[in-house]
Amino acid sequence: MHRQSLERTTQILDAARDVRALVVGDLMLWSHLSESDMTKLTGVQTVHAPAAIGPYSQGVIANGFVFTAGQIPLDPATMQLVGGDDVGSQTERVMENLRAILAEAGASLSTVVKTTVFLKDMDDFSAMNEVYGRHFGSHRPARSTVQAAKLPKDVRVEIEAIAVVAQSSS
Repeated sequence: MHRQSLERTTQILDAARDVRALVVGDLMLWSHLSESDMTKLTGVQTVHAPAAIGPYSQGVIANGFVFTAGQIPLDPATMQLVGGDDVGSQTERVMENLRAILAEAGASLSTVVKTTVFLKDMDDFSAMNEVYGRHFGSHRPARSTVQAAKLPKDVRVEIEAIAVVAQSSS
């Protein structure tokens, strides 16, 4: 019993050291940024993607990256859902919305480094993936795909992205 307790204590101490190393590493990573650098956030707004339906931005530019809000299959002109119950059609609209936000920010699908895909049902993965792959072509950003218990407006798919913003010449 004493040996098991000692092994468990050692495991907990090792885990605590790992967490401390991560925190110290994160602090060192951000320590070179001034407070003003950390607060240079620019909201992204375009009429070519659905208006935010809550207290958030379509996207935010920070430190050379654009972070998009999750996009659902809303038509930006009507703010109505499109695609019915077809995840392929819904994904098509979502990708068009993402493309518009990225363009407004000075980025594109070819500069996306990470996406997160939320599906109502993981059985929809292959249909979503076919449309997603067509839009990204040979570019392969990192991606996480998860099944969500419920998505906004009960849609079948929502996608958010992080992309590199082109350097301004000014």
